[in-house]
Amino acid sequence: MNLRRPQLLSASRRNSPAFRALGQAHASSLCALIGFTARPSFRLRPVVTEFDSGVPGQRLFRTMSTSLVLSPTAQPGVFLTADGKRVCPPLGWECLPPGDAGLTRRVKQAGPSFTVQEKKGRKVFSHGVWAPAENIRAAKAAIEAERSTAAYAKRKQSDAERRARVQTEYVEDFASAVFQYLAFAPHYRELGKQLALRVTVHATPVGSGTVARTKQIPIEERARAAVIAWMRHQTTQYDQLHIPRVKGMRREVRRSLAEESRAILQDHRSGAPHSVEDCPLCLVLSVPARQPSV
Repeated sequence: MNLRRPQLLSASRRNSPAFRALGQAHASSLCALIGFTARPSFRLRPVVTEFDSGVPGQRLFRTMSTSLVLSPTAQPGVFLTADGKRVCPPLGWECLPPGDAGLTRRVKQAGPSFTVQEKKGRKVFSHGVWAPAENIRAAKAAIEAERSTAAYAKRKQSDAERRARVQTEYVEDFASAVFQYLAFAPHYRELGKQLALRVTVHATPVGSGTVARTKQIPIEERARAAVIAWMRHQTTQYDQLHIPRVKGMRREVRRSLAEESRAILQDHRSGAPHSVEDCPLCLVLSVPARQPSV
């Protein structure tokens, strides 16, 4: 029997996109033949190709078959990976703008995608999701068909009513927690009610981003922090201060102003008499609160 010696392929040929695609096709055929279904965790390694960006000294990479979280750059359509590599979406991909969580979730589940996020301080802002155009179109069609049914409209109305009930209950609980934290003397009881109402109105709206919306600390600590934060902005010159960009400086300023706010609160708890003109809290509460703009 004449056996031919197997031909060895070079590393560059084995790693070429065409060879990988051929291997995947053979593997899929074999799996179908023996009735084996690969687990979802078995994924191809991303194929990355390098190309010229047109800018001297700058190389870009086009990555396929993967899902990444990237950062935006000043150059449209070019993003940064976690290790600082500049990448751009594959051909045939489009950007799905942020704003529809259900649609975004379906697009991500449909296949590879680029989630573009920008971090500013402690907040993260979404710049949308890049994904194959056909996946975006299919997800939009599916979700539009689902949302056009009467069952979806009924469920959405029910969810809105439930969220409204939960929000109303939380506002009442938070206002009570703030009033209990203030614990003003009987002489300043009405002042305490006014302060609790203003802090609650400012801190509890959904999406306000205030400490009152977090669930990581008990409601009593949220109430304390919300009162101090409200007083920092309303009874001090914090918003007009020019604080040097030195590490720890802003934290130190806030700590000092918090001590002043606690001292003012303690005066109202003890019932010590004082004139309205000499009390920044009394001055602020003597002015009618501005109505939120619609």
